[in-house]
Amino acid sequence: MPSKRSYLWRTILKATAHYNKPLPALRHKMVRDTRFLKPPKDVHITPINAAGVSAEWLEPSESSPDNVILYLHGGGYFMGSPATHRGLVGHLAHACGVRALSVDYRLAPEHPFPAALEDSLTVYQWVLDQGVLPKNIIIAGDSAGAGLALATLVSLRDNQKPLPAMALCISPWTDLALTGESIETCAEIDPYISNDQLKLGSHYMGKNDAKLPLISPLYADLQGLPPLLVHVGTDEILLSDSTRLAEKAKAAGVDVTLKVWEHMWHDFHMWAPYLPEANSAIAEMAVFVKTHWK
Repeated sequence: MPSKRSYLWRTILKATAHYNKPLPALRHKMVRDTRFLKPPKDVHITPINAAGVSAEWLEPSESSPDNVILYLHGGGYFMGSPATHRGLVGHLAHACGVRALSVDYRLAPEHPFPAALEDSLTVYQWVLDQGVLPKNIIIAGDSAGAGLALATLVSLRDNQKPLPAMALCISPWTDLALTGESIETCAEIDPYISNDQLKLGSHYMGKNDAKLPLISPLYADLQGLPPLLVHVGTDEILLSDSTRLAEKAKAAGVDVTLKVWEHMWHDFHMWAPYLPEANSAIAEMAVFVKTHWK
């Protein structure tokens, strides 16, 4: 049974949606809509330069310097930043008791593929260069950021680089070719994103094939990847991106945990601490992290 507050949030998101705005307006709207989403008070924020890539540390007071969550924000590869996702990343870091490094990777169309992937790989190597062991690193992301996290894993594996301990994927966008069934079946019930917004993924692809594995990790060989946690809602356009990825990962021998949240929409974790389901989902992610690190 969805919470009463979830009905309120769904109504607000649907009423304030502006799917067909031009790109600058969409970017501005995301900043405006997330400005009140704050991390817990005990999370300290420090902007840094990680080998030429802007990022920021979000460090809970009770966190060890040995462990890191490398976080890649969502936004369709064309909007979003550590600032728009500060609330989500801060609550995740706090729940896990792990400091997070949120990456301000370059956005399309100004910087199409592979710019975002290059920035993610650069920051991952920078974290290793600080003396953090791969087994003490988590890579995480939401929406496009979760797809980017998966692409980063595939690239690291293919280049014989050490892999992190695990990956946390919130509503991952894994198929920029937009072939999933839920693209159509959930088009009218997802209050947060639309098919029109997903089509803007073409800015990131540039002239490349949408099914290139490092653009759409659904089409990648997933063998050898670390444990994956995938969260998705039943009412979201990218439901099929998550379920198909989990099926393929499991078939490839990956330790994958798929949690499908009833009546939830795309990226609902963003609305912590105001949405009870978001709080529960982040708490479950923390349990996954602690269990796998044990």
